[in-house]
Amino acid sequence: MNSNVTASDPVHRPRHWAALAASLLTAISAAGAIAEGSAYVPVSTAPIRAASAEPAHSDAFRTIDMQWTDASRQRDIPVRLYWPASASPSAAVPLVVFSHGLGGSKNGYSYLGKHWASLGFASLHVQHAGSDRAVWGGNIFSLVSNVVAAASEGNAIDRAKDVSFAITSMLASKDYGPSIQANAIAVAGHSYGANTALLVGGATVERDGKSMSFRDDRVKALILISAPPFVGEGDMVNVLGPIKVPTLHVTGTDDVIRVPGYYSDVTDRIKVFDAVHAPDKVLTVFKGATHSIFTDRTGPAGVELNSVVKRATRELSGVFLKIVLTNAPGKLVDDWLTAQKGLFDRYSGAVRGGKG
Repeated sequence: MNSNVTASDPVHRPRHWAALAASLLTAISAAGAIAEGSAYVPVSTAPIRAASAEPAHSDAFRTIDMQWTDASRQRDIPVRLYWPASASPSAAVPLVVFSHGLGGSKNGYSYLGKHWASLGFASLHVQHAGSDRAVWGGNIFSLVSNVVAAASEGNAIDRAKDVSFAITSMLASKDYGPSIQANAIAVAGHSYGANTALLVGGATVERDGKSMSFRDDRVKALILISAPPFVGEGDMVNVLGPIKVPTLHVTGTDDVIRVPGYYSDVTDRIKVFDAVHAPDKVLTVFKGATHSIFTDRTGPAGVELNSVVKRATRELSGVFLKIVLTNAPGKLVDDWLTAQKGLFDRYSGAVRGGKG
């Protein structure tokens, strides 16, 4: 692990990590079928269709699947890389590392990876062993225990370390490292993955009177989609206050996690936004958007709304990345939000960049 990542010795105890099992279990309460890269998908007889209105950018990037091994943890880390055609040692590109939700994989959230790569960003999607699609293996009676284990503090820590190891591996890669801008790296994630991004961005918790942080100083910005709160860790301002990099928060009015004994809705996503004290931050709340709408599936909330929300999420995140990683004018995001204001129940904040 690189020297930019610091952490005190963790005490493995279930706190907010176990609550994050939320991202999974509406599946059980809805007697639903689990989807690739998705928190849950209710049972439906309708055919599953690919995300509509996805631009064809196949000539603008190529997709590469790889697997790295972190020898220090004896841990394999599969990744999928969306590599922009514009990348070269003479025209290096920024890097975005994506962390999937609980039960997902490197194959998920492709609509984001493809779009970011088409804009000239390398998009690296990391798969986290212990909280990936293997969670859904076995029978229904083992699902609860699988999920509780996946949301353990140990897995939450491993996920943060996976992201930093992936950054280190990309920069050290003989094939890709010379074409990456080492000073232009962002981390993005959905649900459990958003918590992972927060940890890498500087979220800090207390264990036995000591601060535990997994901040990676190479990370210059965060994209946080449907971020659950850090339950059981005290005042969220203390936990999230140390985050100083620009943040984009994306959620929806129907972004709800509901399981026996746990409930989290859009108000929690807004509390996460409020608790982050980064000077540059943006919040968007899409009308009618659900927790699972931000995955590759089109079932949640209907195909039409899925298409609109995915398009808007692609566009807004792309504008944000241009501002924070390429020094484009900050006014671009304000202009986009104003032009698209009909999609939002609420939006606020601003980012600075370039001459804007």
